[in-house]
Amino acid sequence: MEKNILVVDDTLMMRKLIKRFLGQFYNVRLEENGLDAFLSMQQGYIPDLIISDIQMPKMDGFEFLEQVKSTGFLKDIPVIMLSSIDESKVRVKFLKLGVTDYLVKPFNPEELVLKVNNIFERMNQYVQN
Repeated sequence: MEKNILVVDDTLMMRKLIKRFLGQFYNVRLEENGLDAFLSMQQGYIPDLIISDIQMPKMDGFEFLEQVKSTGFLKDIPVIMLSSIDESKVRVKFLKLGVTDYLVKPFNPEELVLKVNNIFERMNQYVQN
C-alpha cells in the first residue's frame, strides 16, 4: 500500500521540490497553508505523514500542529516540521508538542527522503510487533 504524505508550505517552489523527491516513492498532496491543510483533513483526507512549514499565512505551522494534535483521529499522524527557523528553543518547543522530527531549510532532499523512509519503517515495525 502506497503511503500518503501531506506537504504544507506557502512557498510554491518548496512544495514542488518536496513533491519531486518524495513523489517518486509516495503519494504527495500539497497545501499552501495550515488552514487549507486542516480543512482538507476534516473533509476526509487522512495522510500517513505530514510535512509542514512554520511561517505561513492564514494558519501557521504552530496553530496547524495544535489543531492536528488536539483531534483524536489525527493526533498520532507523524509530523516533520520544515522551517528556516534554526533556533534550538523553537525546535524544542515543537518536539515537546509531539513532532516526529524538525528539519531546517535549506535542506538536503536526500536527507528528507531518508527521514520519511525511516519514519515509515519504524511504523511498519510497530505494526508488526
